[in-house]
Amino acid sequence: MLGRKERDQLELYMCGSLRDLVPDDHILVKVDRVLDLSWLHEEVAELYAAGFGRPGIDPEVAVRLMLAGFLLGIVHDRRLMREAQVNIAIRWFIGFGLHEVLPDHSSLTRIRQRWGAERFRTIFERTVKVCVAAKVAKGEVVHVDASLIRADVSWESLAVRHIDAVTDANEAAESERKSRKTGKYKKVCVTDPDASMATNGRNRRLEPAYKQHAVVDDACGVILDVEVTTGEINEGQVILGRLDAVAAMTGTTIKTATADAGYAYAKVFAGMEQRAIEAVIPAKAEPIRSPVPMRRFRYDAKHDTLKCPRGKMLKAGRAVKHGRFFTSRAADCRHCDLARLCLSNGRVNKAVVLGDDYPALLRAKKLPVQPDIPSGKGKFLESACRWLPHSSADDWFFNSPRVHFMRNVLAHAGKSGRRVVSAFIATAFAQETPEAASAQWRAVADQIRPKVPKLAVIMDDAEEDVLAYMTFPKEHRSKLHSTNPIERLNGEIKRRTEVVGIFPNDDAIVRLVGAILLEQNDEWAVQRARYMTLETISQMSDDPLISLPAVAR
Repeated sequence: MLGRKERDQLELYMCGSLRDLVPDDHILVKVDRVLDLSWLHEEVAELYAAGFGRPGIDPEVAVRLMLAGFLLGIVHDRRLMREAQVNIAIRWFIGFGLHEVLPDHSSLTRIRQRWGAERFRTIFERTVKVCVAAKVAKGEVVHVDASLIRADVSWESLAVRHIDAVTDANEAAESERKSRKTGKYKKVCVTDPDASMATNGRNRRLEPAYKQHAVVDDACGVILDVEVTTGEINEGQVILGRLDAVAAMTGTTIKTATADAGYAYAKVFAGMEQRAIEAVIPAKAEPIRSPVPMRRFRYDAKHDTLKCPRGKMLKAGRAVKHGRFFTSRAADCRHCDLARLCLSNGRVNKAVVLGDDYPALLRAKKLPVQPDIPSGKGKFLESACRWLPHSSADDWFFNSPRVHFMRNVLAHAGKSGRRVVSAFIATAFAQETPEAASAQWRAVADQIRPKVPKLAVIMDDAEEDVLAYMTFPKEHRSKLHSTNPIERLNGEIKRRTEVVGIFPNDDAIVRLVGAILLEQNDEWAVQRARYMTLETISQMSDDPLISLPAVAR
């Protein structure tokens, strides 16, 4: 018999609690088990008049509504209250029955205005302290990152300052204005002045935005500190202050801090050294590409002198805002073969500005690359990629294979010069030690600089990456200067997985790929030309017990 359900339900009778209708694995149920806001009333009591006016919304209800919106991904208050009307889980989480009328969406806005940013900061810090006390967060290893957040304003709200409008009337300054995209020439937002014009890429347009600076704990990803600034604030201006705030709040000394190359400034490394914090921050390339880059100049911190690529001294001179000028003698530059490339038009000597914390930047750049990282450091990098958005392990260290570099560099040498350039560069690869290879590399770059300056600049930029394999034992270098073995292994994994096509679960993928890796490991261990033997790897290991298995011997 075909059944029919009557949908006209005039009244609702229910015995029991709304909790019985919410699944145990729901995110709000999990949060409610550990959430304790009994202290909140005393925290905000001074903001309300005692005994006067109509009763306000329970502070705990307001915070629980905001938490529900955050956990369920609901940004707008109007949408949150509409969802709460029909969502039993939200009603149970905030303590409202089905028959009770929910607060108006504007009440949340009024509560935010009444409490203020400092009160919410206090609530946030108390929550972090509870996490530290419960050992969910430790505060010893932290990861720092910043995210650019597009402001919710229209393009019509952007305006030009009056001083810029006056400047536009001057034709002499028009060409200068078109060539500059930062500073006082930026537009301002009339409706939201805090949303300054910023961008996260050179090839992207400026947009009104904020910038969120976050410090995340390594253990479980607990956010220890959050600071929101205008979009044009640089990350390097904020990181040291946020680390100090985290250390003061948790009461724990920070041992290691990781960040991306956007924080690789001399003042940041110097501040980390002063605070005895190990900075895991990859050094970035020089922002100004010059035929004779700054990395070719050698600074002597003991004698406070700077030496040019030809060995001439540059002495310290007058001080500027964040550093000092180092200048060379005109007589030294007059007969130098690099003067045409090194000196600017109209100058007879070289002038270089070094920041006050430049020695700290040099020490950071001399830190060992990935092969020499102590055991455990790699876990820090993987943790940073786990908790911080838009990050990957490949962003931290990059080793340019020698074969790929030669393909790129020979493309700039021309057909007639490829054989000569290839022979010159090969002399650096033939050296026995990393120091000798680096010295020969610079000598080759200087030799070809007058005729092919672009090629010399490429060699300057790629020196650390291409010669990174020289830091390994000599037995490993022939296996590391090319990624062909790993690429062949990846190709085999791709081929076999494409044959299967669809996997029923993750365990099936692990079994297939694991079998391929085990097969390749056995092949590398017993073949005549082993990829890497455990005897040679043990020279780099902290564990003296590493040895080759008896079967493989």
